Amino acid sequence: MASEGGEGEGGDRQDGGRPLGSRAPEFIKRYRTLHLSWQVVIFLIGLAVVGLGVVMLPLPGPGWVVIFLGMGIWATEFVWAQLVLRWTRRKVAAAAERALDPRVRRRNITLTVIGLVVIGALLGWYLSQYGLVLPWKLH
Repeated sequence: MASEGGEGEGGDRQDGGRPLGSRAPEFIKRYRTLHLSWQVVIFLIGLAVVGLGVVMLPLPGPGWVVIFLGMGIWATEFVWAQLVLRWTRRKVAAAAERALDPRVRRRNITLTVIGLVVIGALLGWYLSQYGLVLPWKLH
């Protein structure tokens, strides 16, 4: 099936053509109190998932993945979260495109090699001076 019109027209349809807004079932949207209760529950679930992701950042675990999962939960109901996720997708796509640029890749490889050479030189100097002695047991 061919797409109608140009992609990217109307800035709110760049991620698969979904419009902004609540994705709650229609029977929930019909009643204001029920919809508000639904939003509170979605917010609390998203908050718990994002909080878990924040806790996982310094600990072993996929912290950023869990944070974005929580943002995805919020994005099912809140326009601000949908906009944040769209902005993040654009930035990640731009960063991936930049990372594939041969000049940037060469620069990154060069910097990595220089860093490894410096670390190797420092490690060689340390071992020549002190041998295999732990730094906190030096005399």
